Amino acid sequence: MSSPNPLRAPELEFKSLLVLVLVATLLFALILWPFFGAVCWAVFIAIVFWPLHKRFLRGSKGRPNVAALASLTVILLVVILPMALLIASITEEASVMVGKLRSGEIQLAAIFQKFIEALPDWARGILQRFGMSDLGLMQQKILDTLGNSSQVVTSRVLGIGQVTLDFIVAFFVMLYVVFFLFRDGERLTRGIARSIPLRPQHTQRVMTQFATVVRATVKGNIVVALVQGALGGMAFFVLGVPGAVLWGAVMALLSLLPAVGAVLVWAPVAAYFFFSGDLVKGIGLTLWGAVVIGLVDNILRPILVGKDTRMPDYLVLVATLGGIVVFGLNGFVIGPVIAAMFLVSWDLLARVREEPDTLEPPQALPPAPPPALPPLP
Repeated sequence: MSSPNPLRAPELEFKSLLVLVLVATLLFALILWPFFGAVCWAVFIAIVFWPLHKRFLRGSKGRPNVAALASLTVILLVVILPMALLIASITEEASVMVGKLRSGEIQLAAIFQKFIEALPDWARGILQRFGMSDLGLMQQKILDTLGNSSQVVTSRVLGIGQVTLDFIVAFFVMLYVVFFLFRDGERLTRGIARSIPLRPQHTQRVMTQFATVVRATVKGNIVVALVQGALGGMAFFVLGVPGAVLWGAVMALLSLLPAVGAVLVWAPVAAYFFFSGDLVKGIGLTLWGAVVIGLVDNILRPILVGKDTRMPDYLVLVATLGGIVVFGLNGFVIGPVIAAMFLVSWDLLARVREEPDTLEPPQALPPAPPPALPPLP
């Protein structure tokens, strides 16, 4: 009786196939890495606007190309175009602020000197110990740094042009991928669910949690940050603070961080009003920041996201900061998503370990595809 050929053993064939899949996946990820941010944002946008796309799909009588084009048009007109105009306005106001600083129209030294004079003696002593009492010298150093930076920027015009070209290419790649995610989203979801080597209920939970966290981060955090930034900018404009739009944008950006957020911007301004003797403005800004801006997160976020989908604030804070450090600006979404996948994967492992060992072995998959899972919510 001849011995079986070891090269035709099922275990060897499976391991070889697994190695092939891993190598091909790593190479494919290497190819996609230059457009990692564009692809991620395409996935995030498709998940957030999927309910809108379903409405267009029903209205177009099942024509996926028409529905995908309509969804993409709405995203361009309602989301991307206003954001581009807002960024242009913020950039212009930042340039104006830098110009006023360089020309001396805004005297940071005089403003902060008045702030220091209002501080108690022990606080002024701490500032002097760290060399922060001579704010005129600090302002001159800031202006010198800005001047040196402008020279470096001028000498690297070609580099800036390359960055702009990369941004334009990534932007159109994102739109292109969004269109096909809308058009083929359900088929892609079924294919991904079929390929994940987990039980159907576990696969469904992982995919649902992924979509939920993306919606919570993009729809919830960004909307809340924009509202808080708009309220803070309006308050600064009414109080006569220079660069209200710019500081509102900074407030919106910091609002992405839970627990700290916009208070890092409006609290120092309110403290300056108090120390400079303008108690009405100080009390008004403090009440506006603590009551109106502070309650936006507690009122809007549960409406947009839902209390049951929120992670602990400390975990969101650490994941957001870590994501920004590793992935750049895209990390404020990628970080919380990775943290959520970490939690759900360990929870699934604990559930599987608690299941009885008398489960029947899984049956082989039939040739026909399994019933279609619902698309990502």
